[in-house]
Amino acid sequence: MLMKSAPFTGLVELRAGFSPRPHAPRLAVFDFDGTLSWLRHGWPELMCQVFLPYYPMRPDESPAEVRRELVAEILSTNGRPSIVQMQTFAKRVQARHAQAPAPEELLGQYQDRLDKVIAERSEMILRQNARADDFVVFGARIMLDLLQQRGVKLYILSGTLEERVKQEANLLDLAPYFGNRIFGSAPDTSRFSKRDVLDKILAEENLQGQDLICFGDGPVEIFHARELGGLAVAVASDEDHNGSGRMDLVKRAQLIDAGADAVIPDYRDAAALLDALIHE
Repeated sequence: MLMKSAPFTGLVELRAGFSPRPHAPRLAVFDFDGTLSWLRHGWPELMCQVFLPYYPMRPDESPAEVRRELVAEILSTNGRPSIVQMQTFAKRVQARHAQAPAPEELLGQYQDRLDKVIAERSEMILRQNARADDFVVFGARIMLDLLQQRGVKLYILSGTLEERVKQEANLLDLAPYFGNRIFGSAPDTSRFSKRDVLDKILAEENLQGQDLICFGDGPVEIFHARELGGLAVAVASDEDHNGSGRMDLVKRAQLIDAGADAVIPDYRDAAALLDALIHE
């Protein structure tokens, strides 16, 4: 049920049967791209553009239909290293008795395109042709401030290479919120698991899953947060218009299926959202 009550100015969707937690979380873990950073916005479409020339369409399929299917499949593994999406696409092509480039080659093509976009956007910030906050998901800084004020320790956990996450968090002036608590994948992404990192963080902090609140725009982190007994806030962020207040409907459906406690388009209702999730 879509919830739009007095404290909220935008869309907030709470899981059916959700009950507020009686205690504030001790840890907040944020995905990075699409959850905090907007530097990579539009990446699903960019990946789709890499895939389409290699996809053997059937006569009864339309380009728009194929594009929708590919984007939905891309988003279904959002939160995992990009090589997973390349492998999934290669298998899809093989199932149609056709041949696509190796996943590693597809990844190289995608990364080249994405790196160019990121470099252009980063240069805009460095030359002061854009503000850092133009590439921070709308209202995210307010949410970070509110959590810090409540004494919640903040973490970033991303499937993007850790070095890149740290560089971009610095560029966007988000790093001071997190200190040395920024985790990304290693160059060997086959060994990366968000669940493993979450387990490690909880163990090092000597805390339980119910002490955790997790924010993410991918099904992976949402599923693991619920699996651990934590609060899972899904950010169905608009890939095209930061601050539009609109949910990406494909993301929304997948994040609800992953078990999200709440779904939001951005953080415009940060204070009201925390009050709705936590009744101390």
